[in-house]
Amino acid sequence: MRLRPLIVCSIALALLPFSAPAYADDPPAAPSPTVSQDVPQEPPQETPQEEVPQQEPQEPQEKVEDGLGIDGETERAVVELTDPAQNTPVASQAMTESVDVVLQPQSQSFMVVEGTAEELAALAEDPRVTSIHRDRMYSPAEIGPNLTLIGADKAHAANHTGTGQAVAVLDTGVDLDHPWLAGRIVAEACFSAVEPGVESLCPNGTTEQIGPGAADAMTGKCLADGVNLCEHGTHVAGIAAGTGGVAPGAKIVPVQVFSRVNDADTCFGESSCLLAFESSLRLAMDYVAGLSEPIAAVNLSLGGQLSEGECDTSEEASIFKPKIDALLAKNIATVVAAGNEFFEGASYPACISSAVAVGANDNGDAIADFSNRGAIVDLFAPGVDVQSSVPDNQTAVHSGTSMATPHVAGALALMKSAAPDKPMADLINQLKTTGRPYVYDANGAQVTTPRLDLAAALTGAAQQPPVTQTPTAPDPTGSSGPSPEPEDPAAPEPEPSAEPVPLPTVTVTVTVTPKPAAVVCTRASKASAKMEAKTWAVEIHRSSGKISDTTLNCYLKLIGKSSKVFPELTKASSLGKAYRVLKNTKTSRARLDSALLTAWLNWAHGTNGTTTMTAAEKVRLSGKSSAAALKKATTNVLKKAK
Repeated sequence: MRLRPLIVCSIALALLPFSAPAYADDPPAAPSPTVSQDVPQEPPQETPQEEVPQQEPQEPQEKVEDGLGIDGETERAVVELTDPAQNTPVASQAMTESVDVVLQPQSQSFMVVEGTAEELAALAEDPRVTSIHRDRMYSPAEIGPNLTLIGADKAHAANHTGTGQAVAVLDTGVDLDHPWLAGRIVAEACFSAVEPGVESLCPNGTTEQIGPGAADAMTGKCLADGVNLCEHGTHVAGIAAGTGGVAPGAKIVPVQVFSRVNDADTCFGESSCLLAFESSLRLAMDYVAGLSEPIAAVNLSLGGQLSEGECDTSEEASIFKPKIDALLAKNIATVVAAGNEFFEGASYPACISSAVAVGANDNGDAIADFSNRGAIVDLFAPGVDVQSSVPDNQTAVHSGTSMATPHVAGALALMKSAAPDKPMADLINQLKTTGRPYVYDANGAQVTTPRLDLAAALTGAAQQPPVTQTPTAPDPTGSSGPSPEPEDPAAPEPEPSAEPVPLPTVTVTVTVTPKPAAVVCTRASKASAKMEAKTWAVEIHRSSGKISDTTLNCYLKLIGKSSKVFPELTKASSLGKAYRVLKNTKTSRARLDSALLTAWLNWAHGTNGTTTMTAAEKVRLSGKSSAAALKKATTNVLKKAK
């Protein structure tokens, strides 16, 4: 099984029940709006069309993603088709050739298969197949005063509560009868992929479920050793539109998009974790686009590969940007967590230009010490010690850009409720132009990113003055950063607003056993001298070095997000496997793997720059690279990676 998780903070999830949803058509390939552009309100006038020369048909080998199945193992892959009508005939043909078809959505122009490199290459020869690529996986971002800081209390007092709008939360499902959420669910679904070692989280046990109960986070599959793995979604939904959230008058559309993975290698030493397959996310986004319920925003508190700038031209963005643009054309924003890696950029899909990328700040109006940042981030919002709902009718305090993101999704519900006919791109821009400016340096330039301020956006309050920031990374071996902490049962309820808010009062009694705070997983803030493979091998081997195992495992998680070789092609998700990769120099490919892992470890340890590693990975992923090409790539990595 070859999985590539996309991480925004540090958890993984996936779900989806079955029952014919109303899917939106895949959007056209025409240029699409970004968050800074208006969405056209009227169809363009017809103009004479020029004849466009026919493109040369792709060679079959050009249709298959580099590196797919080149190690001889069976791969789970998405097969893109010319149109939905080809789904059944192509699937039938594939099955006659021993390719396992694991997902076949009839209204979509793709299917999911499992096959070897040879089987996938044969499938690519079919002219009805346009491309074949991995069914990538995504993980969720890690998980009072936050509402006051952004002026939500003042917005509520002015009767801006999000009435008439909804927020779609594509996450791990929710506790449907939680006091913060009960009565607010207007639609729900589950899209949860399966394969050997991966289980569906849909309550009905299938890969798809639509309707009441479909996004239930209290199912048995969500539980592992007494812990609810599906807690993330309930916390996120509560922040966006729960009783104590940003938009307490709005409705909620929870969609389970995660699957349960029972594999310690994939879960970085844990027996089980949650991850979302690309195919599940695609179905979920189409499900939301097809709903008649007025929806202001789709919340994605998850993410993957890191990018310093916009990633619209990347292979991954070619799948999700059209769907984000299609939602924006329907006046639905896609709000995505920027990530918790203390990186000057954002993780995928927050790096897509038409998504709203959200970083985290603390309650002291400073950028959180784990948050990603930079020109690509659209807004900051509270993401440190945020109290919200969790399963079993409890509340808890969590931190992460996962918590910041629903603040913005809920804010857009308030904005759209106040101005339902205003284009979503304008509402997003209004939040950005009225937010409190954070001024800081990133990627060698001064950057200004607004912090969410609903008082200024909705009540006419003056914009707050700029704040100069000096982002400081957490100690990778310390205890700062995103950390789930149970609420103290004796803690007092937050003080009510001075002015009445027309909302029900809910008292939640919490009795939980305190857990130790989780350590943030982030890159080191400053690098020492670069280390060679043999030095990293000493660090990794049986705690014989100076860097803690906790920090080393964190580095391997970051590499798994940012590299395409690890773990898609070469397993390095545990200290033992990483040690063997570093020490193995028997073949030209093994030597390049060792050099790449060394360079990525140096990057995680604080060295900036990934250009050389990315170029070398393209050579490694190609099944046609000669020994000379592999040797040259290895030399470049060892000499030039910075």
